[in-house]
Amino acid sequence: MNAPNHDPSLFTGLSAFPLTPLKDEAVDEDAFIGLIERLVLAGVDSITALGSTGSYAYLNLDERARVAEVAVESALDIPVFIGVGALRTKDVLANVASAEAAGAQGLLLAPVSYQPLTENEVFELFRTVTESTDLPIVVYDNPGTTHFTFTTELYARLAALDGIASIKIPGKPASPAEWDERIGQIRAAIGNEVTIGISGDAHGAEGLIAGCDAWYTVIGGTLPDQTLEITRAADLGNAELARDLSAELQPLWDLFAQFGGSLRVTAAIAEHLDLVGPNSLPLPVRDLDAAAKCKVAEVADHLDLA
Repeated sequence: MNAPNHDPSLFTGLSAFPLTPLKDEAVDEDAFIGLIERLVLAGVDSITALGSTGSYAYLNLDERARVAEVAVESALDIPVFIGVGALRTKDVLANVASAEAAGAQGLLLAPVSYQPLTENEVFELFRTVTESTDLPIVVYDNPGTTHFTFTTELYARLAALDGIASIKIPGKPASPAEWDERIGQIRAAIGNEVTIGISGDAHGAEGLIAGCDAWYTVIGGTLPDQTLEITRAADLGNAELARDLSAELQPLWDLFAQFGGSLRVTAAIAEHLDLVGPNSLPLPVRDLDAAAKCKVAEVADHLDLA
């Protein structure tokens, strides 16, 4: 396997995924800057703009270029990674160029598609992008949105490409022993120079305890303090504390399950905390209804989320 052309430690710890709030169907730059500044003050390890939580798939090339620019400008010395996934490879490469121009320190790439992609098509996408840029790349394995399932064998093929820095794996219910086995299998396949990041916030603690290097977190983009506590506990080897802190947030994980994912719930929490305005999601995606927002607000107040 080739030596990395990047610092693997860049892709460790907590990477927070902020919303890209909209106002009247345009990016609400003031609200977005506020979210980024909140993450800087909390001291997150990195910021990933234009992930699924950042509604990247709904924004055009110019909007994405501007969001990348604002994210980097507002993040001060916090490393910023930019999501570059798109339906066509030419648009992916355009997003790569705008991320480079903005000063991003890494890229997040998902195999976005309408027609189902084959493993070879996904591999060629990543090969093409790694050959087009010197920026390190996070492989975005998110079958819930892309409907593509990575195999461990594909992880290994991708990890051998120059420029692949991290693999963001989906979380799922599993026992601690099953987590240990899964992370061990991936580590054996990809080696030690590519980091493993956990996603699926309800499983963040277990993934970190099992040996994941990073937590790529949705809710961390809005609630960085709470997710940093879990991350730091796991980093220090205090599995009991990490699990306890995650268990305290179980009502939030339950909301994600009840309302079909994290995006609408996260937007509702951000609105409840006056971080974004109403109707901040890109149509046709809509906010939760009034009754659901009330339930989210009750949970947020009960957990003292701020």
